Amino acid sequence: MTDRNTIYDELGVPSVVNATGTKTRIGGTLIREEAREAMDRAAEAFVRLSDLQAAASERIADVTGAEAGYVTNGASSALALAAAACIAGDDLETMARLPDTEGIPDEIVMARTHRNGYDHALRLSGAEIVDVGANDYHLGTGSENTEPWEIAEAITEETVAVAYMQKPFTRPPLPEIVEIAHEHDLPVIVDAAAELPPTRNLRTFVEQGADLVAFSGGKAIRGPQSSGILAGREALVRSVARQHLDMHAESSVYEPPEALVDADGLPGVPRQGIGRSMKVGKEELAGLLAALDAFIEEDDEAVLGEWHERAERIAAALESVDSLEVELANAAKTDAVSTVAVTVGEDAPLTAAELVLSLRRENPRVFVGADDVHRSRFTINPRCLPDSEVDYVVDRIVAHLER
Repeated sequence: MTDRNTIYDELGVPSVVNATGTKTRIGGTLIREEAREAMDRAAEAFVRLSDLQAAASERIADVTGAEAGYVTNGASSALALAAAACIAGDDLETMARLPDTEGIPDEIVMARTHRNGYDHALRLSGAEIVDVGANDYHLGTGSENTEPWEIAEAITEETVAVAYMQKPFTRPPLPEIVEIAHEHDLPVIVDAAAELPPTRNLRTFVEQGADLVAFSGGKAIRGPQSSGILAGREALVRSVARQHLDMHAESSVYEPPEALVDADGLPGVPRQGIGRSMKVGKEELAGLLAALDAFIEEDDEAVLGEWHERAERIAAALESVDSLEVELANAAKTDAVSTVAVTVGEDAPLTAAELVLSLRRENPRVFVGADDVHRSRFTINPRCLPDSEVDYVVDRIVAHLER
């Protein structure tokens, strides 16, 4: 590996060699040069953020096929604001009350096997998640985890939306959930934070009928790590804008962009909503849009091919280590990226967990995927690991196993 000289060295903080992918805890991804340049230029002047969000809405709508879009403070913020929009709609009094939902319909129905730590974002708005289904599919009984009728039966007068976590393995299929929700005039919120690439997924979930779709801006798009995208129905995005933008304004001079906020339809100026704590700066907005433009111009096949070749190189280098069993597989969280799965044998001097910890304690820290260490396995994801660092990661793994 070439000699590193990062700002983190100057701050006395170990930098990271990223062999685990777009994990927020280690900085997500590296921002595109186009995004960095746009952020620098955005920092040189002032702009009314509502104007910039209105322009972003048009661009996101064009890219996703949705009616409107919005730039958020990460995908988690997109989910929180989506839930807030489904609860409050156009009601300014409800917006001002959130997350207090006493006496207000606030339930979001969700398949139990779609639940995860990230759905805290939905609850942040004041929503109560009503989960349904079981775990039969994983028991190997042949039964589904959640049947469509269970979703339908869970819908009541207190329901404001149905939520769906998009992964290759999630069921029932999204179109079935959309059909049920729309029969009850309810929107569907899709968490697709990490479902890029392929690029076509920017449109897939909208085309399948989802009403609000959340994407991360700081993963495959390679925008600012603190950015996200919400795409969906115009009325819901309008509610998001009303709860997110700075509303501390005198009514006689309150004139936000009509296409985004539609102030003429309001009885007054909205209060500061729950989105106030999820501010997006002009630099992040400009950077995200530049990154999005660059992302949609990429050749998916070429990018994935480059990652696959890198994964093959890593796998070939580790196959010669006697205590390791190596295979190439698609990561459990995406259909797209080839990942190196490494099983640590019982004859190895370290367990998988001990090896992962030892690598993380180095300087620079080496991060490999640790989700399966309880199964004696770690993973190496090639997407954030440049060719210049591949040999270094392999050498460090081998060094710990040969000590």
